[in-house]
Amino acid sequence: MDTIILISLAASLVTLLYCAFLIKNILSLPTGEAKMQEIAKAIAEGASAYMGRQYKTVAAVALVLIAILTLALGVGYALGFALGATASAVAGFTGMMVAVRANVRTTQAAKKGLAEALQVAFQGGAVTGLMVASLALFSLSIVVLVSTLLSVNPTGPLVALGFGGSLISVFARLGGGIYTKGADVGTDMVGKIEKGIPEDDPRNPGVIADLVGDNVGDDAGMAADLFETYVVTTVSAILLGSLLFPANSTIMFPLLIGAIALIGSVVGTFFVKLPKSNRIMAALYQGLAGAAAFAVVGLGAVIAYYPPRLPGITYTQLFTTFLIGMIVTVGMVVITEYFTGKNSKPVKHVSEASLSGHGTNIIAGLALSMKSTLAPILLIAAAILVSYNMAGLYGIAIAAVSMLSLTGIIVAIDAFGPITDNAGGIAEMSGQKQSVREITDSLDAVGNTTKAVTKAYAIASAGLAALVLFAAYVQELGRAGSDVTFSLADPQVLVGLLIGASLPYLFAGLAIEAVGTAGTAIVVEIRRQFKEIKGIMKGTARPDYARCVDIVTQAALRQMVVPALLPVVVPIAVGLLLGSRALGGLLIGVIVTGLFVAISMTTGGAAWDNAKKYIEDGNFGGKGSVAHLAAVTGDTVGDPYKDTAGPAINPMIKVANVVALLLAPFLI
Repeated sequence: MDTIILISLAASLVTLLYCAFLIKNILSLPTGEAKMQEIAKAIAEGASAYMGRQYKTVAAVALVLIAILTLALGVGYALGFALGATASAVAGFTGMMVAVRANVRTTQAAKKGLAEALQVAFQGGAVTGLMVASLALFSLSIVVLVSTLLSVNPTGPLVALGFGGSLISVFARLGGGIYTKGADVGTDMVGKIEKGIPEDDPRNPGVIADLVGDNVGDDAGMAADLFETYVVTTVSAILLGSLLFPANSTIMFPLLIGAIALIGSVVGTFFVKLPKSNRIMAALYQGLAGAAAFAVVGLGAVIAYYPPRLPGITYTQLFTTFLIGMIVTVGMVVITEYFTGKNSKPVKHVSEASLSGHGTNIIAGLALSMKSTLAPILLIAAAILVSYNMAGLYGIAIAAVSMLSLTGIIVAIDAFGPITDNAGGIAEMSGQKQSVREITDSLDAVGNTTKAVTKAYAIASAGLAALVLFAAYVQELGRAGSDVTFSLADPQVLVGLLIGASLPYLFAGLAIEAVGTAGTAIVVEIRRQFKEIKGIMKGTARPDYARCVDIVTQAALRQMVVPALLPVVVPIAVGLLLGSRALGGLLIGVIVTGLFVAISMTTGGAAWDNAKKYIEDGNFGGKGSVAHLAAVTGDTVGDPYKDTAGPAINPMIKVANVVALLLAPFLI
């Protein structure tokens, strides 16, 4: 049995045990007084209800696809698909259920101080991050192990595994995004703008739905997204290795990278400590730095002792491509923080533009979102060129795997965000002291930036992974006997490219429209309650929170199906009707425009959000000022950008590529 498989299995199991320890530790912490517990219980029940109904909807689609895969490609593909979908769902659901229990404990810890609250919130986020990475690596290792024991080529079931994760990802990312932003937009529009009450005010009927949304979108949705990205990236590297280096015993090298970096992510969690400067972001980056350092040193030592036997690729070239992935990760963090950090120059510019009103705020935010695409694209382009010159297409694949190897710590930093957001809501609704809310607000502001960083990280890695998947698609066509080439002079390629380039725009448009529909439904309900339930504004009557949760749940589930199926149905239609060349053109179009749309939306939306928070800190007139009202409008526009359409394009890109890969044998 291959040593790499045993190492990756051991690393994933050790990490799962560490997750169990973290869960036990979090659940043992105090939950505060009865009012806090009541609010936290309502959030947990709403999140569970939504996720249960979402998974039932996805299960119906999954069963159909399992039947098709069984008939068309065999039982191995169907089982791989089922494993990928199940593991992704388990990672997201488990992480979210821990998050909705860590939120109230973070509020209680905030009574002691910032360091204590940070520790609880980060540990809660670490469960999600480490569950995602460990279950992804475990699933990959199991498929390879079983295939090896049965003397079966693992590449087919591995691609199906990625497809299973992709299905859950696009539904969870999209459905969760529609839910969270539909609730957020509707709640803010009536509460802040029409009634003039603060965020998370218990008098607002939509406030529980809003707090639930943070978990189903930014926790479970992001978990499914990064699970899929991790699996698909690793699978594409293994597949490309099997096509470029047939019968080579070390094509499972990407699993070794994942195993070492996973342990590095566990080590990194111990470095997250609040420094004397009280800079929260610095504390989180200490964890990321610790994980990256362990991964670099660990992999360098392992491959020096146990060098992979890859023809034409030296130790130095292989290690350099790995370092490139790490550099891209750090670069994306720096670039995203510059464009989205609350105290950054671009965000302050959007805040200042709010002084002139709503229109200038929107103009400034749109301009920032467009300008923010250049630096990440240049970074990704440089990584592609250097990696390719070092080790060809395989070098690009290893750079992508290197980026995704830090998924554990990156998602931990991201999942910290919704926990702190909920902690602030619980503090506000339960009437905690101002000092407690100030601590949760400071954590939440950092959470906005970390969420933007994670989305940018996922998008950049998706770009590299999609390029590798496209290369695998071309290689798969070649192995099946087709000498197809892709030229812009070929009308079929050009038509496919144009269709593919339009897909991210259509997908994003449908997603934003869905948020509008869900937001409208919740606005109507909140207005009705304010009108019909006397005493809400005086605090003498309790709003019907559950009704709002149910309305936005139904709206999100209805609206997510059509856009989620686009990256599955359109590639199949183009491939079968127009052929392999048109399908290749479609993939190129999806990758190129998808990267730009996703980066601009996620960055711009986060900048709008933090511009509002910068004003709420007392700048440019503070809360209630003309600038603040304009910033609330900008944040409302940016919400579906950064939390629905933008991040959901990431799995959409890869779903289209994985579908094409599965379809390739039928296009010859």
